[in-house]
Amino acid sequence: MEPDGHHATLKRPVAVAVAAFLLVLVTVSLGAALGLLTQRQFDEIRESWVDYSQGAERKGILLSEIRGQLGYGGIIHNFKNYVLRQEDVYRDRTEALMAEFERVAAQFEALDLSTEERVALGTIIATIREYEANLPLAVAAVDRGRTVMETDTLVRVDDTAAIAALAELEQSWASEQQLSSARLLGAVGQGQTLIWIGFLSILALVLAALAVGWLLYMLVRDLRGAVKDLGEELRERKRLERSEGRLATAVEQSPATILITDTDARIQYTNKKFTDVTGWTLDDIRGQTPAFLQSGETSQKVYQQIREGLARGEAWHGVFRNRKKDGSSYWAETTILPLVSPEGEIQNYIGISEDITENRRAREQVVRAQKLEAVGQLAGGVAHDFNNILTTIVGSAHLAAMDAPEKSDLEGEIKQIDIAARRAQSLIRGLLTFARREPGEKRSVNIGTMIDEVLGLLRASIPPVIALRHVPPDGPVFVLGDQTHLHQIIMNLCRNAAEAMAGQAGEIVVTARHCDPPEEKTEVAHGWVCLTVSDDGPGMSGDTQAHLFEPFFTTKPIGKGSGLGLSVVYGLVDEMGGRITVDSEIGRGSTFTILLPAALASDEPEAPGRGELARGNERVILIDDEAEVVGTFRRLLLRLGYQVEAFTSPVVALERFRTDPARFDIVISDMVMPDMSGEELVRALRDLRPDIPVIFCSAYKPGRVVLPGPAPEMLDKPVQPALLAQEIRAQLDRVEKAPA
Repeated sequence: MEPDGHHATLKRPVAVAVAAFLLVLVTVSLGAALGLLTQRQFDEIRESWVDYSQGAERKGILLSEIRGQLGYGGIIHNFKNYVLRQEDVYRDRTEALMAEFERVAAQFEALDLSTEERVALGTIIATIREYEANLPLAVAAVDRGRTVMETDTLVRVDDTAAIAALAELEQSWASEQQLSSARLLGAVGQGQTLIWIGFLSILALVLAALAVGWLLYMLVRDLRGAVKDLGEELRERKRLERSEGRLATAVEQSPATILITDTDARIQYTNKKFTDVTGWTLDDIRGQTPAFLQSGETSQKVYQQIREGLARGEAWHGVFRNRKKDGSSYWAETTILPLVSPEGEIQNYIGISEDITENRRAREQVVRAQKLEAVGQLAGGVAHDFNNILTTIVGSAHLAAMDAPEKSDLEGEIKQIDIAARRAQSLIRGLLTFARREPGEKRSVNIGTMIDEVLGLLRASIPPVIALRHVPPDGPVFVLGDQTHLHQIIMNLCRNAAEAMAGQAGEIVVTARHCDPPEEKTEVAHGWVCLTVSDDGPGMSGDTQAHLFEPFFTTKPIGKGSGLGLSVVYGLVDEMGGRITVDSEIGRGSTFTILLPAALASDEPEAPGRGELARGNERVILIDDEAEVVGTFRRLLLRLGYQVEAFTSPVVALERFRTDPARFDIVISDMVMPDMSGEELVRALRDLRPDIPVIFCSAYKPGRVVLPGPAPEMLDKPVQPALLAQEIRAQLDRVEKAPA
């Protein structure tokens, strides 16, 4: 029995030993297997991460650059902008972007691509190269002056396939990115599963192999920590990538220009808006200081103060006039501030600017409008008194001319006074018209007679080496317009042509004829008339023609022109429903063409010339608050045979009229007077004598005067004596012919 007992005794240790050996063997084998699997999982995670970072991620970056080349601000966008706007800056951008595209496409092609990806990339490259091939054609078309439509038809490229190919590349990249991410996450998940298997195995063997179990436990714990840290790092990296992407997008799409420099003011970054506004790309200016933006209007002392303030950590806010790459300028409201690290050290400077050029232009236009309003108020204020003075001058000159010997020196001097007075009258009418204080009265006007009258006035006031010629049509031509305004139009255009010749020999030719309307003008009742004023002077540049009709624009030296003449002409032509154009070249003279609505022949008689003044012996009551005007009118009417009672007070005149309303045959009155206006006075007179004829002579021309009885006649001061005599005679004859 003993041997059996030993055997049994030995058998148990052996069994235990065998079991222990087996347990150890299993433990070691399990540990080796788990270690091998763990190593494989680490390799899988590492390979997944490398595949993600060096494959899908690199491909995504290059795809983003290709997308930028095809999208807004890219090759296609700048190429089409060059075709539409024909500006060299877009051609230069297109060429630069094409070179950048070739670099990016080459890098992308070097990646591990599928057949479909290479086909899609080839489609994009072919489309871009088609744009590249068409660029010289577009440049040649622009140089030859082809229209935008012709150029677009010539170089249009169908980029639909390229856009679709880009979408296919992006979809392929997205799928590849998803697969890489899934592989990475799958490796991490498998690692976590492996950890649990090892943990359970260790629990089963812990009683027999505590040391092995403890080592495995430590190994598993470390593995779990590493996997957890890696997972958290991946999640944090994705969060940071999304955050950085949002920040970069916000900066790039900011409506303000953003420029970042180092502490030495060397440029490190600019956003897209900066390039759009200035024309400079980051590659053009990287490493430079922002001094290239300086236009010279801000002193260097101000820039020095800004630098000193920034060095102290102070922000600066103000307005610069900066220079663009093409040499033009723009106004920028700018804030410059230091970027400070958490430790309090200045790391960078950032400049944020807003283009306020349009806002400044709007403010300047408001100021200009205020100035124009002030000119209008001034013109309205002085016109009344100025025209009263001219009335006295014109009337007295006419009276003196009646007594001057024919063809004497005295008659010539008086004629010069009359011409100067008429020029002054034209000037004040121009101011009133510019200020819109004098409305026009449209009627049928013989344009040929008007041309002859204006040329007669101008011949005595322009150099004799300049010939004035009227080429009359086959018959009389009538236009529908205001007689005074037509006089101003012809006078201003002819005088402007004479002044442009600067005393040099030349010729000014004025014509008027019936013509067909242009396409943009509709038919009118009696057709259209073309009035042309041509000269063989020095001509004008295209830039001058672009600003020709703007108020206060003039090429004359200070003191030689107000810049209102052509703007007044433009306003008068527009008011009459017409159109004015100019055709001019340097050295070939200028031709102004005015399109005006035609009219039927007028039934009104032409104004009589000097020496043909109508006469009479009727009784006239004359009222004007200006003693000089009253005296001039009274002397003229007395010379014509009329019986005149003159008053400077409308109240006194009314009292005199009341004593004997039948005493007077006609009333001549000013419109604007103290105590009582001309309209109020005539209303009171017609209460006493409803049928008495009335003539208003005033520097102020109201739009409409409504009075009981016959409509009054309105004459503008300064009144030409011949016209006044004609209207008095016409009014009196009308009353005499009226049935009793």
